[in-house]
Amino acid sequence: MIKFVQYGVGKMSKYTMEFAINDGMKLVGAVDINPSVIGTKVNGVRVVSPDKFEGLLKAKKPDIVIVTTKSLLSDLSDVLLTCARNGVNAITTCEEAFYPKVSNPKLTNKIDQVAKQNNCTITGTGYQDAYWGNLVTTICGSTNSITKIKGSSSYNVEDYGIALAEVHGAGMTLSEFDKKIAANDRISDEARKKIINSGNYTPSYMWNVVPWIAEKLGLHLVGQMKQKCIPQTCKHNIKSSTLNMTIKAGNATGMSAVVTGMTKEGIEIEAECIGKVYDKDEFDKNEWTIYGEPDTTLVINKPDTVRLTCATIVNRIPDVIKSEPGFVPTSRMGELKYIHKK
Repeated sequence: MIKFVQYGVGKMSKYTMEFAINDGMKLVGAVDINPSVIGTKVNGVRVVSPDKFEGLLKAKKPDIVIVTTKSLLSDLSDVLLTCARNGVNAITTCEEAFYPKVSNPKLTNKIDQVAKQNNCTITGTGYQDAYWGNLVTTICGSTNSITKIKGSSSYNVEDYGIALAEVHGAGMTLSEFDKKIAANDRISDEARKKIINSGNYTPSYMWNVVPWIAEKLGLHLVGQMKQKCIPQTCKHNIKSSTLNMTIKAGNATGMSAVVTGMTKEGIEIEAECIGKVYDKDEFDKNEWTIYGEPDTTLVINKPDTVRLTCATIVNRIPDVIKSEPGFVPTSRMGELKYIHKK
């Protein structure tokens, strides 16, 4: 039986815990920063504060920790390094952790080294593993020649909690969005590289997907990837329950981020993610086109992104446990597989 600890008892954890338990795994611990949650019980396990986390790992000796909190690797450094120091595998929904060495190489290498020293594996996965990754590369596998891979995916930031909504600029005025988000991309390649190496870069989610696709396909990115963030707006006020505010008409409801990369093999990869507070008629959509011989387009309307993310997390757990030690992206773990419920 696989024993796991849930780190972060919020919206996503409801499903990760449910799915893992349904797959025969055992919850042995839960951690959260929220004072109103600490001390309560989830699935019969008492939630403890982060300062009790390392003691929990030593006492319960879990096989893996599921981390469903922040979107940036720097925000998870303490959690992931604690797992690595104690030789405990970790899997996270942190979007940057999907392929973090292109956005925070210094911290990625640090976690990688500690994990290798203690024979455990750290990785990031979620919706992107299947719908921005494996599905795309599988279609590529049915194509004779490729000139460009182009994708776009939209999701409602309301479904993922306040941290994700904030990094998408939801609720900001356009002036605030320009200064805090868009301005970060109006820099030279050399300046961007310097920020990345400093560990202070804030990537969009597709920044970490483009190199994942390239590695999975055996392609080699050349030069510096490009990124452009564009605010999304609405003509009328929209209520955000996650942000606990009404976003005024004309302010940012979120953003579109477009990332492009060119490979040595001559194949361009362009990927766009649109994360925003949805209007009443909007819905999640995932669309990818492989241009070549022949052209092929994949469209998925209204995917249940939250539950697909959480199911992916759980289905990847056996791969993480079997993987080589270190910070290992799922591009090196083989195809995403369904766990049969015995």
